[in-house]
This record gives sequence, C-alpha cells and structure tokens, in this order.
Amino acid sequence: MLQTDQPKYPEINIQLVGQDGNAYSILGRCTDALKRNGLRDQVEAFRKEATSGDYDNVLRTVMAWFSVDEDDEYNEDECTMCYEQHEDCECED
Repeated sequence: MLQTDQPKYPEINIQLVGQDGNAYSILGRCTDALKRNGLRDQVEAFRKEATSGDYDNVLRTVMAWFSVDEDDEYNEDECTMCYEQHEDCECED
C-alpha cells in the first residue's frame, strides 16, 4: 500500500462514523463510490488491497484511497448511500 499524506482519490468522501462498521458494508460503500465517480476500473484493485489483511487493513486502505469524513454528526436529511439530500438522491431506500 502506498503511503502518502493525500489519499489516492481525495475528491471522494467516505463516511465511516455513524455508519455500519462491518467490513463488507464499508467495502460496499467504497465500491459504490468508485462506480459513481466513473472509476469502475479501480474496483478490483481497491477490493484486492483492502481484503489483503485484517479489519484494520480495510480501514487503512479506505483512508489511503479516499477522504474520510471525520464529522461524527449524523445528518438524517442525507441519504446514507450517496450523502446527498434525500430529495436530490436517486438511491433506493
């Protein structure tokens, strides 16, 4: 894993606090974020790196690839899948 001060995709924000902390749930949110941002070709590489170790490795990989929302305030007006306002999102609830 490449160690830098900036994540690989700093423009993609993944919220960890206030969300399901299960490794599969985290991987799913990250995979969806890559796809939504036109990076389908990066999904396999991300998943391979993230699953090459234990749970802490999953978290380290997420932080190496994406910006991680450190705000622990839950906003009930936002979709938990895409973090847009409910009236603006196209996700299925």
